[in-house]
Amino acid sequence: MNRLLSEIGRSQRLAIVHELKRSNGLPVKAIADRLGMSYMGIKQHCIDLEREGYLDTWRNPKPIGRPEMLYRLTRKSHDLFPHDANALTLRLLEGAKQLYGPAAPGKLLFLFFRDQTAEYARKVRGETVADRAKWLVRIRDREGCMSELAFDGGLRIVERHSPMFDVLQAYPETEAMEREMIAQVLGTTVKRESKVTGELYECIFRLE
Repeated sequence: MNRLLSEIGRSQRLAIVHELKRSNGLPVKAIADRLGMSYMGIKQHCIDLEREGYLDTWRNPKPIGRPEMLYRLTRKSHDLFPHDANALTLRLLEGAKQLYGPAAPGKLLFLFFRDQTAEYARKVRGETVADRAKWLVRIRDREGCMSELAFDGGLRIVERHSPMFDVLQAYPETEAMEREMIAQVLGTTVKRESKVTGELYECIFRLE
């Protein structure tokens, strides 16, 4: 990861990567407006990042006029964000399966989420679900989940990154454990929706 950060270099380029991580792709003008930088400055940074393999482009069709060109993150950029030593975690879970049987990884993951639930519960404050959700979003955002609270179409927690993404993919039951953890911490019913489009990850927790 340190090598990748040295490749990215300037703080402006890191800021661009973070803005794109919180979106499904953005045109140069939108990035420039969000960061308060010049169009040409952002354009040059995006060209450099694309050349180095961190961005790609996608033409978004519009009803009228030419398609809009959006910049999106590539798989290479995933390693710039926290990922909780997933390779080691996966090897340990696989080793547990070999030693103790097919149910062992699920039991270990259950213990992890039980402890994580207790840890969040100690930190989260608030009388209402919305208040508790604000606390949880701040905590998970600091953990690298790129977490935001949205109120349109109902109360939702939207996350653009998962530090344990590889574990989620290898052990699908982890998704239900994560949903139940959020539900217990917030004291409400939670529906979890996630999708991976190309190299873009998005998870939505709908709070009832």
